[in-house]
Amino acid sequence: MVVSQEVLDSLKQIGLNLYERKLWVSLLSRGTSTAGELSSLAKVPHSRTYDVLESLSEKGFVLTQNTKPLKYIAIKPEEAFDRAKKKIEQDSKVAVDRIKKMQKSAITKELNKLFKDGVSLLSPGEMSGSLKGRHMIHQQFGTVVKDSKKHISIITTHSGVRELHSKHGENLRRAAGRGVKIRIAAPFKKENSDVFHSLKSFADVRRLDKSAGRMCLVDNRHALIGLTNDESVHPTQDIGFWTQSEHVAGEAMGTMFDSVWNGLK
Repeated sequence: MVVSQEVLDSLKQIGLNLYERKLWVSLLSRGTSTAGELSSLAKVPHSRTYDVLESLSEKGFVLTQNTKPLKYIAIKPEEAFDRAKKKIEQDSKVAVDRIKKMQKSAITKELNKLFKDGVSLLSPGEMSGSLKGRHMIHQQFGTVVKDSKKHISIITTHSGVRELHSKHGENLRRAAGRGVKIRIAAPFKKENSDVFHSLKSFADVRRLDKSAGRMCLVDNRHALIGLTNDESVHPTQDIGFWTQSEHVAGEAMGTMFDSVWNGLK
């Protein structure tokens, strides 16, 4: 089996684990083969080969030939990818429908009560955590914005203000509609003038002379802070920090934000 590392890495990105990748490319090189032959060729433990090949079959990458011993037939890569895509789409739809159904059921109420009771036992310092990847940062930001009641204060960057508008503009607009006071401070660039204009329709927006990092404070309770430079780091390597603390969000960071805000136009 001779295949480039780039190919194996690409197969990993579409959800195939190491054994699945090894067995599938080995089968492609032979067209059809038994589990024992593939185990030796791919250097995958024989005890794992059958269940891995079954997994590949379920995902649409191989066909099983009902012979003694069982044989496996390679599927043309273009066709295999198409089958795998359709399987993922079907599985995702089923999972989303189940989640929607659960959200409307008594199960969610019971779980929310469990969470509320558990949180009441924690000290403020325990309600904090690091966020790895910009996707996780945006998810947490969306959560605290949706739960906001009174105030949202944001400092962001050139690229951050555009992401803020595209990913969270509607949630921020809804928050403003609930009476939440929103303040946004960001550096201004001509290419972002449309973003500034849109944000100013529901928020108080002021210009920073230069980037001052990323920070979001909500209701003097939540603080979300970017710890890396979002304009140079890859989104998967972006790191943030969130805490639910009146001392941090209200006193320490809140005072700092007000100091910066009062000096802006």
